[in-house]
Amino acid sequence: MWAGGVGSPRRGMAPAPTDDLFARKLRQPARPPLTPHTFEPRPARGPLLRSGSDAGEVRPSTPASPRARAHSHEDASRPAATPTRLFTDPLALLGLPAEEPEPTFPPVLEPRWFAHYDVQSLLFDWAPRPRGTGSHTEASSATLASPEDQTTTSDLLLGAPGFVSELGGEGELGLGGPVSPPVPPALPNAAVSVLEEPQTRTTAYSLEHADLGAGYYRKYFYGKEHQNFFGLDEALGPVAVSLRREEKEGSGGGTLHSYRVIVRTTQLRTLRGTISEDALPPGPPKGLSPKKLLEHVAPRLSPTCLRLGSASPKVPRTLLTLDEQVLSFQRKVGILYCRAGQGSEEEMYNNQEAGAAFTQFLTLLGDVVRLKGFESYRAQLDTKTDSTGTHSLYTTYQDHEIMFHVSTMLPYTPNNQQQLLRKRHIGNDIVTIVFQEPGSKPFCPSTIRSHFQHVFLVVRAHAPCTPHTSYRVAVSRTQDTPAFGPALPQGGGPFAANADFRAFLLAKALNGEQAAGHARQFHAMATRTRQQYLQDLATNEVTTTSLDSASRFGLPSLGGRRRASPRGPGAELQAAGALMWGVRAAPGARVAAGAEAGGPESVAAEVPCLLGISAETLVLVAPREGRVVFNCACRDVLAWTFSEHQLDLYHGRGEAITLRLDGAPGQAVGEVVARLQLVSRGCETRELALPRDGQGRLGFEVDAEGFVTHVERFTFAETTGLRPGARLLRVCGQTLPKLGPQAAAQMLRSAPKVCVTVLPPDESGRPRRSFSELYMLSLKEPGRRGNPEPVQDEPVKVVMPPPAKQLLRFCLKDSTSPPGPGDLTEERTEFLHSHNSLSPRSSLSDEAPVLPNTTPDLLLVTTANPAAPSTGRETPPSPDQDQVGSPSSREDTGDSAPELRASILPRTLSLRNSISKIMSEAGSDTLEDEWQSISEIASTCNIILESLSREGQPIPESGDPKGPPKCDSEPEAGNLSEKVSHLESMLRKLQEDLQREKADRAALEEEVRSLRHNNQRLLAESESAATRLLLASKQLGSPTPDLA
Repeated sequence: MWAGGVGSPRRGMAPAPTDDLFARKLRQPARPPLTPHTFEPRPARGPLLRSGSDAGEVRPSTPASPRARAHSHEDASRPAATPTRLFTDPLALLGLPAEEPEPTFPPVLEPRWFAHYDVQSLLFDWAPRPRGTGSHTEASSATLASPEDQTTTSDLLLGAPGFVSELGGEGELGLGGPVSPPVPPALPNAAVSVLEEPQTRTTAYSLEHADLGAGYYRKYFYGKEHQNFFGLDEALGPVAVSLRREEKEGSGGGTLHSYRVIVRTTQLRTLRGTISEDALPPGPPKGLSPKKLLEHVAPRLSPTCLRLGSASPKVPRTLLTLDEQVLSFQRKVGILYCRAGQGSEEEMYNNQEAGAAFTQFLTLLGDVVRLKGFESYRAQLDTKTDSTGTHSLYTTYQDHEIMFHVSTMLPYTPNNQQQLLRKRHIGNDIVTIVFQEPGSKPFCPSTIRSHFQHVFLVVRAHAPCTPHTSYRVAVSRTQDTPAFGPALPQGGGPFAANADFRAFLLAKALNGEQAAGHARQFHAMATRTRQQYLQDLATNEVTTTSLDSASRFGLPSLGGRRRASPRGPGAELQAAGALMWGVRAAPGARVAAGAEAGGPESVAAEVPCLLGISAETLVLVAPREGRVVFNCACRDVLAWTFSEHQLDLYHGRGEAITLRLDGAPGQAVGEVVARLQLVSRGCETRELALPRDGQGRLGFEVDAEGFVTHVERFTFAETTGLRPGARLLRVCGQTLPKLGPQAAAQMLRSAPKVCVTVLPPDESGRPRRSFSELYMLSLKEPGRRGNPEPVQDEPVKVVMPPPAKQLLRFCLKDSTSPPGPGDLTEERTEFLHSHNSLSPRSSLSDEAPVLPNTTPDLLLVTTANPAAPSTGRETPPSPDQDQVGSPSSREDTGDSAPELRASILPRTLSLRNSISKIMSEAGSDTLEDEWQSISEIASTCNIILESLSREGQPIPESGDPKGPPKCDSEPEAGNLSEKVSHLESMLRKLQEDLQREKADRAALEEEVRSLRHNNQRLLAESESAATRLLLASKQLGSPTPDLA
């Protein structure tokens, strides 16, 4: 019987019910003791295999239904040897989803101030991994196939168990999920490898999953004085350690000493990096002994097991082979031909001849070479007796040699469905391209029976052998193969049949083979090979010298010098390699409680990451997945906002990430901020609350990019410190790239209270931009693109004199919106001088050579003329020249033309670019005669450039570049040289006038600021005097005077 309808079953007669709550509470029985239940997952009764890279790892059993979970308390009455936790969360008793545990901070590798050379060193782990469990993190970076992935199909590709299908639009794996692929100069996450040195992107498609840090020993140890130690550690197995002491001149004139360290174990990740002597315990003048150094750098390594390596030349060669076994610049790729109506493996292998569409595709992909006598990479093909065919397909791409195993070029065996001579080569290729004619059946990877083929690139041709030929692409990869780029566009295409598609497909094939090296099968093979090398070194290439008796890292130059005292706290932050912190990261920027209208920006769940900041790159690495989830160049860091345990980092176009750090309040955050101040140009942001005035206005103007262009006088915006040139990074809790220009403008107009995060301008008052933004702006400048865009007939909004508009049409034909006098000036000179790369979508032939720079403040860049005549080429003579001239005179003219262009062309281009700079810096109050002079110079420059480009055609005297030429004779070299010299003298005069005008304007602005300051001081004094007068009147008892 239930007591009062509440409580638990009780024995005996139930007491009379009562309305007294205190009495009812006393009548309840004593609370039973807590059961020994804990909330740990129940250990599995046997090994459970999981798909993907963690196969063989013990996993908790799959949660049962809510009904089964609700009755699971009955298991407590059964006798058990040890108590077990049945639920991961108490809410599971009610059938509710379990609460996700708060992510922890990943442990940071000791020592604390070790500067890592590359990403593989950041992921180095001292904990030994049991072999055969498949728990290595290289393969865990693969995206496991969900049921949706296995059933995803299209007209190109069918899903299959054990394979992941990519049909387009997946994007790149980033922090918090898929992100859009980056554009140059930014690198994809999978392409980031070396951190200590700049890693630039010069092509549209980057090579990914390459361990470029494997050349660390060759670059900093091989052929230099260093020490190698080998041994068999009880926990780590065979190990190999390389040590070297370096010295270099510091910025202050002193000598800086550091140690370069390499620690190799059986895992495929190697510890590579540098540690400064300032971060080590004090030692003798000649440096620490190897034992003391390893006790600090590698505390988990047993020093007693190490022996000094022998002086045999075999030792450094073996270490080179051991480190660089992951680097290969020779690749082989299989190509299967699928005709219309075909789809099986046997049908594709039995196609004897190539069709027209397949031949067109092969011609685009590479060159057909004769195998007999072929001296380059042959990919196991016979180059002596033609036993594997007479011809094959070969090409090169980004320093890689690629030999294709084409099914129709390999030997054909009649009456043999399996075609073993063909499958012998294609079946052993890791990457296979499946070419489909229109009307082919979808490809299913389960029909291919091979242990080596891990990646399939399915290419379907559309409208082949026509001017409108295009291709679509789909990818199928095994579950333990990580995702790789370049990312497919939505729908897999279409791609036009051009060089860009060739580069895309070759980069996809190379990245696919490199990514497949992280799969379980190839990872185990590489681990066994590495263990054999280390075992041989530790057994056969050691001496009897132990680590205790090894000599110090003595340097002759330090004979009579004592080791200088440490430079103080913060000296270790100046290392070139990547310093590491354990963080929890999330995309977006966190907003404090009580955010204003518009709501805080939604931030994804935090991910435990390792934060690495080098002198060149900032990366976030997920140690559990073993991949980079975020990267940006340090020159792309704009600003940061920090508190005791949190830091919001703004980069690129204003995107933000949130980093939460562990440790004492402010300690780790202070270290990260100090590091950012050393390696980047960013600064701390300012949080401003901007109230509206009586008319509802904020008192400032912002352009579409978030730059403040004007601040009204005596407004709240000016009082809070907002200045022209500042940049809005966040408005009402949301970043500007996420809001967009229209939404940001609407929020600024409608929000009752506007709180903004502002990036102040630099010391000279110019707005701050990241390197990526300057790179994109430089591509839009005149002369940076090979094919200038036509002149836009849209009217210019800025009011300028007519000659100025004419000058804009001449000098800024590539710019759709030329800068006006009201625009903010930006200094891009340093960027243009330090960087000159290809456009994001240009092919390998679209290079931009740098011409001699005659004006130091500008970079003169032009594209090579594909139709430039060679020396000695005859120009078509005019009828008059046929009657008077001779062949010798024509040859002399052809010989002198290149010299004329070489001497005058750079000077003319220098004039034109300088005019563009003068026009952008001049104000709207420039005199009419000055604009007329500039316009005349621009017209003459265009005439000279046009005549030089045509070589042999007359020079137009009109200033209109679109008009036909009006002169009938070729100009002489002397006339052109005199014109250019005259133009240069006029330009120098204009530049001097412009500098004087700038100086006068600066003096005027300084005077205006002084007057404003005096005005504010007088206002403050008048208010103070009025206040004192009011107080004196009250004390004297006289009536209050009217101060209005």
